[in-house]
Parts: sequence; structure tokens; C-alpha cells
Amino acid sequence: MVEETPWGLRNVGVPHYEQFLHPVIKKNYGKWAYHEHVKPGVIKHVAESGDVLYTIRVGLPKYVSTQTVRELCDIADKYSQGYIKFTSRHSATFFATDEETVDKIIQEVESKGFPVGGTDHSLKSIINCVGWTHCHTAATDSPSIAKALYEALYDYFKSYDKLPERLKIAVSGCLNMCGATHASDIAIIGVHRKAPRVIDEDVKAFCSVPALVKICPKYAIRPKKGDPRSVEIDEEKCMYCGICYGECPGLPIHDPKNDGVSIWVGGKVPSTKKGPMNSRLVIPYLPNNPPHWPEVVDAVKKIVDFYVKYAEPDERLGETIERIGWEKFFKLTGIPFTDKHIDDYVFSYMEFRKGVTFKHT
Repeated sequence: MVEETPWGLRNVGVPHYEQFLHPVIKKNYGKWAYHEHVKPGVIKHVAESGDVLYTIRVGLPKYVSTQTVRELCDIADKYSQGYIKFTSRHSATFFATDEETVDKIIQEVESKGFPVGGTDHSLKSIINCVGWTHCHTAATDSPSIAKALYEALYDYFKSYDKLPERLKIAVSGCLNMCGATHASDIAIIGVHRKAPRVIDEDVKAFCSVPALVKICPKYAIRPKKGDPRSVEIDEEKCMYCGICYGECPGLPIHDPKNDGVSIWVGGKVPSTKKGPMNSRLVIPYLPNNPPHWPEVVDAVKKIVDFYVKYAEPDERLGETIERIGWEKFFKLTGIPFTDKHIDDYVFSYMEFRKGVTFKHT
């Protein structure tokens, strides 16, 4: 925010959010009586004063042009008193003070191809990173996987009572997890399966050997014997994270034949019931198979079908698995349990072979 002072214009940081609140929200801030879900994507908020405000949740592509933003803002100017909110899951929220305006907003946005939904017990908007489009370390194409999953699970986005609780899916192109996949009910993460190649000429020209040695979390990189200006990689220690490639272009990690997708489940942020939970690996590898990603879609549908069938009301996916047991989860979904599910990371000694997640009887 820029503020005018006797010494000229001065940058005073981020503007206070209050000035962007809808008038009804600002008037009744902290004084709401209740809310109810009246239809997919629409929530009715009632204040203690009797004021009513409807919020309309609209699904959006994760990357939009300025023309699309202008179209959305035009709708906000026309029906929502000029107010629009972009959520952390890449959705847009419009505001209305009467049901007639709600119907007009829904008709307008859906005529432009934007679905209304994603509230209450539904599939939330899928988060994804840029994938192959821009990222140099991505092992898979996050946007196209997200699109394929939307097509397969669209009915869950357009409803608010077909799931036991909310379902959050995120897709990340690599283990850096720009898509917030570590805290999602179902996470799709791109994986490399071979150690980076070493291009000696590029390492010598552009990279710092001490920095490369220090940046590797498994200490798999060391100065090259006989040529300390380059490096060599201990493939038995390498976990294919790609961090070194981000530091040095002389260590490319991409491998079209071996790169692929892993699937993780059970993450969440809320502190309700079992508290925050991190996602856990359930499928270590599926092949990259664009553009429709049938293997990934089939696996996710199996997990969602399990969730719908066995979860109790208001229970997140991770809580369902913890309640019935991970062994039974693998059995009921038909997902094979392998040695890749055993955590043998050298810095995980606090939990390695001490947990009771798996009870083999």
C-alpha cells in the first residue's frame, strides 16, 4: 500500500484486508448466527442482526488469462457489488444478498464454462503446480492430471452430500510439492527414479562443488576422484529428489522412461478429531501416460470409492484409514503393499521400526 506523507509517497506494506470486505461482512464481522448449504456451491450466511449474505463458489482453471479475470470482475460489478474473492484453492467467490441474484450469478458463470460447486461435503477445487509447462524439475504434468481427475470426479464437485466429508486433492510435479500435496486427502506427486546424470563441463562452468555437497539431504554427492572441480553421485544413497538439479544445471535428472507418478493419502490441516495429518505413500509408481492418465485416474477412483463406502459421517479420508487400519485399507482397495511403503530414511530414526501403523498378525 502506498501512503502520501510530507516527504512524498511511501510504501507501508500490505493493505489491511478490512477495506476489501463486502459491506454486509464488514457490518456483521464476528457476529454471525449460523450458515447453511442451500445448494451445491452456495452457502447462506445469517447474521445476528438478521442480515443475509449468500456466497457462490465458482471453480476456475489454475492459470487464467487477464481476459478471464476481467470477465469475472465484470460479473462481480454486475451482480456482486464489485466484490469478488479468490480462494487459496484457486476458486472464485461471488456475493449476493438475495436468492434471485444468486440464480443470476450461477446462470452467468456457468454460461461461460465455470462450474459452481465445491462446498460442504464435496470435492474441493484441485490444486496443482505448473508441471512441465514451466518447471525444470517436474517429473510429471500436474495440470493435465488435474483435468483428468476433474472429468472423472466432476459429480462430487457439483454436489454437497455425496461424500462423508470434504475431499481435497492436490497434484505436484515433483517432491518439492509446490501443490501443497503433503496436507491433502489424496496427493499425486511426480517421482524421478534414477539418479541425476553428471555433465562435467557444465558443473565446472556453472556450479559450486561445496554447495552441491552441502545441499544433498542424503550426502550422496561428493567431489569427483581425480577431478575435484566436478562431482560424482553415490546412486545407492540418492533418493532422486532433484534438489541438486535446482542448484546446478550440470546434474539433469529427467528420464522419460523412468519418471512417473506416486500417490499419497491421508493428509489434512484441520485440528478436528485426530488433528493435522501428513499424507502417506500408497502407490510408489505409476507411469506417465498423458493426456488422459488412465492409471492415475483408476487408482484415485478406487481410493474415493473406498472412502465413500467405509467412512463414517464427517470423517476425513486419513481418519477413516487410521480407524480401520492400513492393512485393511490396502486389502479393500486392492493396492499392493510393497517394500517401498517402509520408511527407511536415515533421518527418520525417531519413528523407524517403532511405529504401530502396521500390525501384521
